[in-house]
Amino acid sequence: MKAALLRAPGPIARRPLEVAEAGEPALVAGTVLLSVRACGVCRTDLHICEGELPPHRNPLVPGHQIVGDVVGGATQALPLGTRVGVSWIAGTDGTCSYCLGGRENLCDAPSFTGYDVDGGYAQYAAARSDFVYPLPELLDDDQAAPLLCAGIIGFRALRVAGVQPGERVGLYGFGASASLAIDVLHAWKCEVYVATRGSSHRQFARERGAAWVGDDADRPPVGLDRAITFAPSGDVVIAALGALRKGGVVAINAIHLDRIPAFDYDSLLWGEREIRSVSNMTRKDALDFLTLAAEIGLRPKVTRFALSEANEALLAVKNDAIDGAAVIVP
Repeated sequence: MKAALLRAPGPIARRPLEVAEAGEPALVAGTVLLSVRACGVCRTDLHICEGELPPHRNPLVPGHQIVGDVVGGATQALPLGTRVGVSWIAGTDGTCSYCLGGRENLCDAPSFTGYDVDGGYAQYAAARSDFVYPLPELLDDDQAAPLLCAGIIGFRALRVAGVQPGERVGLYGFGASASLAIDVLHAWKCEVYVATRGSSHRQFARERGAAWVGDDADRPPVGLDRAITFAPSGDVVIAALGALRKGGVVAINAIHLDRIPAFDYDSLLWGEREIRSVSNMTRKDALDFLTLAAEIGLRPKVTRFALSEANEALLAVKNDAIDGAAVIVP
């Protein structure tokens, strides 16, 4: 098969991914072989390819928002031809206290798609059969792909922030994940306030129905009940914290953050404001979100890239050069 291989992480501008011939994934007990239809491009892929997250595998096929057809390892529940999705968590141990307590996102021994195991920037991919998700027929391949991480993790971020219907919610950054979360918030009758850099992203937020849009350092005109940050920037976290009412919550939706700068306790954190981090997702998050996405007719805006353009897709994500999500179609 053809695959985009990462051998030496480095700046995306230097194009560290090499599209080359590779062996098909080995099929072992408990896994299915997928013919990849589409794979979404996530900012986490960018952190992996640029070396901001330490390498776990060499060479590596990145990509963890995979839409594919079952072509091997079929089971009664997953017959040949079943269209399924694969997300960031490739597997958990199922035995630690977190797994047994319904918090498998915090598992002590997880594995991650496109990081610990090869992902979907390829023509074929293998996945644990208990960590794939049958996909709603209403969503085409391109639209389903970004839901599998950007959508699910954004949904979990809303849960971690404790969002309630009708609240005022801030979204800091407006890439793929935030542009999906806003539709969920509208379904919950929330007012959405977007702070983001880049005039095209601000215009995109207006088009998606934000009640207010500003630059990433601007303060919304009202106190927010909840805020979710999507940018890997501690400065953005502080900006979101400063926009909260007393008792409000900031959820940090980032696997990598540059730092948290010093801030004034009395004016920013006092008053029972909270900062929470979002770590991965659970299979229940995935199933609940995919069901909701079908119910509300979620249709992500996507830009397609060929497998040979994998470096260009990551560069577009890094430079915020596209609205919505990037999707690689092998």
